[in-house]
Amino acid sequence: MKWRNREGSGNVEDRRGGGAKLGAGLGIGTVIIVIIALLTGSDPSQLLQQVGQQQQTEQPSGEAALNDEASQFVSVVLKETEVVWEQVFREQLQATYEQPKLVLFTGEVQSACGFASAASGPFYCPADAKAYIDLSFYTELKDRFQAPGDFAMAYVIAHEIGHHVQNQLGISDKVHGMRGQISEEEYNQLSVKVELQADFFAGLWAHHAHEMSNILEAGDIEEALTAANAIGDDRLQMESRGYVVPESFTHGTSDQRMFWFKKGFQSGLMSDGDTFKRGVVN
Repeated sequence: MKWRNREGSGNVEDRRGGGAKLGAGLGIGTVIIVIIALLTGSDPSQLLQQVGQQQQTEQPSGEAALNDEASQFVSVVLKETEVVWEQVFREQLQATYEQPKLVLFTGEVQSACGFASAASGPFYCPADAKAYIDLSFYTELKDRFQAPGDFAMAYVIAHEIGHHVQNQLGISDKVHGMRGQISEEEYNQLSVKVELQADFFAGLWAHHAHEMSNILEAGDIEEALTAANAIGDDRLQMESRGYVVPESFTHGTSDQRMFWFKKGFQSGLMSDGDTFKRGVVN
C-alpha cells in the first residue's frame, strides 16, 4: 500500500503507555504524584510538569519505534477512510459523514462499551463512536494468522470503520435492539450479517481509495483476502477446537468474509452491500 508521505488523520487518540501524561486526565500515576506533592508540601503542578517534560524527551526504541511507524500508518489509513466515506455519503446517500475517533492503546482500555484487553482484538464501540486497536495486533496478524502485509492491517482498520458507518446509518441500534427478543442462535446470525457487511464496506473503501488516491500496490487485495480468510469463524474454531459449531458463528466463515470484501471492492456501491436482505451465502 502506498501510504508514506501521505496526510494522516487528526482523529487518532493515543492512550498508549498510561501513567501520568499531561493532558491525559487523572490516571493512577497522576493521582500518586499529586498525593506525594501534598504530603511533601510541593507544588503538584510543578511535579506534573517535570514528569511531562521527561516523557517528551524520551526517545522511542525497539518495539516502541516500530509502533511509532505503525501508528503513522494507522493515521494515514484512517485519513483515507475519512476522505472516501465523506464522498460516498455525499454522492450515494446525500448525507453527511461524521468522522469517528480511533484510539490506540496498549494491553487494555476502557471504552463506553466497557473494559477490553488486547486479546479481544480491534473493536468498534457504537456508544462513543470510537474504534480501538492495540498495535500489537499487527504482529499477531503476521505471526499467528499468517496474514502479513500493510494492507492486511488496512483491511482490519477499514472493517472497524465499516462498523462506524453502520452505526451512523442506524443499523447497529436496530440489531442491538433485537437482543433478548430472539434466540441466541438467531442473534448470532444477525451478528454474522453485521460483520459481513463491515467486510463489504472495507472492500468498498478499498475500491474508492484506489480510484481517488491510487493507494494499491500489487498483492494488496490478496493480503486483505488472506486476512479475511484467516479470521473466519470456521477456521478459528477448527484451529482451537478441532471442529466447528455453525450456530455459534458470529463473524462468518472464511469464504463468506472473502466473498463480501471482494464484492465491495468490485462494486463500490452501498446498495450492493445489504447482507441482511441478500443473506450470507456466496
